[in-house]
Amino acid sequence: MSFKNLHSVYFLGIGGIGMSALARWFHREGYGVFGYDKTPSPLIDDLIAEGIQIGFEDQLEAIPGGILADKSKTLIIWTPAVPKDSKLLNYFQQQGFELKKRSEVLGDLSEAYYSIAVAGTHGKTTTSSMITHIFKSSGRSIIAFLGGITQNYQSNLVMHQQKGDALMVVEADEFDRSFLRLSPNEAVITSVDADHLDIYGDENHLLDGFKEFIKRLKKKGRLYIQQGAAQKIGDADLPKKRVSMYGLRSEGIHAENIQARPGSFVFDYIGKNLEIKGLELFIPGFHNVENALVAIGIALTHGISPDQIREALKTFKGVKRRFEIHVNEGGKVFIDDYAHHPEEIRAFLSSVRAMFPAKHLTVVFQPHLFSRTRDFAPQFAESLSLADEVILLEIYPARELPIAGVNSSMLLEGIQAQTKQVLAKSELLEYLESRNPELLVTIGAGDIDRLVPEIASFTRSGINQNEV
Repeated sequence: MSFKNLHSVYFLGIGGIGMSALARWFHREGYGVFGYDKTPSPLIDDLIAEGIQIGFEDQLEAIPGGILADKSKTLIIWTPAVPKDSKLLNYFQQQGFELKKRSEVLGDLSEAYYSIAVAGTHGKTTTSSMITHIFKSSGRSIIAFLGGITQNYQSNLVMHQQKGDALMVVEADEFDRSFLRLSPNEAVITSVDADHLDIYGDENHLLDGFKEFIKRLKKKGRLYIQQGAAQKIGDADLPKKRVSMYGLRSEGIHAENIQARPGSFVFDYIGKNLEIKGLELFIPGFHNVENALVAIGIALTHGISPDQIREALKTFKGVKRRFEIHVNEGGKVFIDDYAHHPEEIRAFLSSVRAMFPAKHLTVVFQPHLFSRTRDFAPQFAESLSLADEVILLEIYPARELPIAGVNSSMLLEGIQAQTKQVLAKSELLEYLESRNPELLVTIGAGDIDRLVPEIASFTRSGINQNEV
């Protein structure tokens, strides 16, 4: 669709990470932007500070008069996270407003721009942010809709427009099959591990979703796919041409001479016709080296030089809550990560072990969704067994109601860590202060991040006391 005739855009569920990026784009393009969300948050505070009017009451009285004045020039963008009985949602539907899901609007934009869509059950936020940073650092025109807040730009929307047409980078979210709205010129698939089984039912149907996503590539489009993901999807469903495989040990784009250091990873990029030696990435993790491989491969095909890539990787600060190192001094380490799938946890903890092999590793994990905890309980237990001590918080329900018999305690028996227990969030800080762990990580996609500032603060205070 064309947005030229629009005057105002109203977001139902504006506080979501994807919705807020889209709201920022419309606001910067000069549209009147308004929104509703159930609860305040730091992200919503930022949107309000940027000039976006947001309400927290699901009442018709909260709708700005300008929205009601001319519905023919108003677009309502909504997220499935908004309950079906929402008064606002039902009002807009009944009154004949044009309603679109966020994924539909991103699909419209992917038709308007040369676009790179990054898909995968994990890794897509960091990968899309890396691509964005390399292009922006190299002076290229770019618009990026990201699923996290980048540390470099403190935003989930990056706009850097020079002369010439801008390239669009967008996360292709498999949840609710949203990525099937996109029509990219280039696509990345980072992983296809079983997830969102509440939506897809089983792993085979999830794979079918990714196969459909591949078919959404524009004519002569190129696919970059991680080696393991390619094997799961199968050669028959991959394009016959314009496919690039990548992975740490891929036969295509791969890495050699990987060195894990206390604050970075060093590696060599090995491509089909080009090698770049001694690259240093200051967001650690073997999985982040793999993410960097595909970002480098894409940058090279767009004429970005190895020297520009090298400098961009050095200055890439990562994404909030993706291997975010809050403390690494005085013998104390505290890292926070968004990992909420068994494979993400395995990759994250393996990298932490490689960086700090001699330290006692304490993990605090908040499971996300009752269905995911039920579906992958043995895998969660196996991944968490990489730690010396595991502390489980109760499950963060997100959009779900409780499931009988499903709770965090069901994971304990399978965890092979030396020490393991379930604690209430209200008990965690006092317990950690009494234990004073030397290597502490918090992981999960719920509200565990609300505890991070206090944990970082007492970790630093412990360092200061030791130094006195």
